Amino acid sequence: MSEAREVWVFIEQADGRIADVSLELLTKAGELAAKLDGRVGALLLGHEVAELAEPAIHHGADVVFVADHPELALYRTLPYARVAVDLVNAHQPYIFLFGATPVGRDLAPRIASATSAGLTADCTQLKIGDFKRKGQTHADLLYQIRPAFGGNVIATIINPDMHPQMATVREGVMRLGEPDTARQGEVVPVEPQFQESDFALEVLERVVERPAVDLKSASIIVAGGAGVSSQEEFEMLYELAELLGGEVAGSRAAVDAGFVPPEQQVGQTGVTVRPKLYVAVGISGAVQHRAGMDESNKIIAINKDPDAPIFEIADYKIVGDLKDVVPELIRTLREGAELGE
Repeated sequence: MSEAREVWVFIEQADGRIADVSLELLTKAGELAAKLDGRVGALLLGHEVAELAEPAIHHGADVVFVADHPELALYRTLPYARVAVDLVNAHQPYIFLFGATPVGRDLAPRIASATSAGLTADCTQLKIGDFKRKGQTHADLLYQIRPAFGGNVIATIINPDMHPQMATVREGVMRLGEPDTARQGEVVPVEPQFQESDFALEVLERVVERPAVDLKSASIIVAGGAGVSSQEEFEMLYELAELLGGEVAGSRAAVDAGFVPPEQQVGQTGVTVRPKLYVAVGISGAVQHRAGMDESNKIIAINKDPDAPIFEIADYKIVGDLKDVVPELIRTLREGAELGE
């Protein structure tokens, strides 16, 4: 097992920019490393990416391993896994974190398999704690916390026997810290040692399709839940969001009903958001949904049940039928716009 107590983060990057989830994980890695009296390592792979080591350090990395090679210009599983596995075997990090993105979900299992390490997918929380088993205490383990069974159970997973302890973490669930431009760190160049079999796959074309709705960056979100009983009622939410200059989201119930696509689901099994304003319409406020939006700056809740759990975290509470309340909000906003207010 590793004695270095290093917490590593895989730095996902594209087009000269580090993915937000990697920066979020650097912030979390700093918190974990502080409890372990260790340091934060970052693994940066790509071509002509050396300049990205500096922002990684500013966000919390103490050491950045930079593998810069033309064959790493575009992500391919085998070359990236080769470099990562060699580094893990050489340095034996205590913890290794990845974003739960298509790249992270593809790469992390390869590394875990090659190094005989444990891996937990889609974590929403990480902690350091102890575990007792058969009279033996395993100290300073990574508690890997994630929803299971459709979000109805919260599972805590540990791996006391093999290191690194590995996890993929959902985007947006960890706080993104402010960069500290005064931070200093070490940059370690890495010379990849490829094998011919690593290039079995050739990239012929790269097509990038941006999501139609970016909830993570939205400053205003109007979300509907089980209380919205029809597509016609949900259309009112789109109108309200347009007047507010925001985006539309939904709870799992709204996604299951087909009112919004899965990528617009907010909650434990969906996206985690932190907008300036979150308008919850017909959402009861189950813990699974609240986990994805309870850090919103201001929350307006509209529900005809005065005892709905959503009111426990709402800043403004409107008890009433959404069929009456939402049209009135729309009318008021339209009149204000016409008056130039």
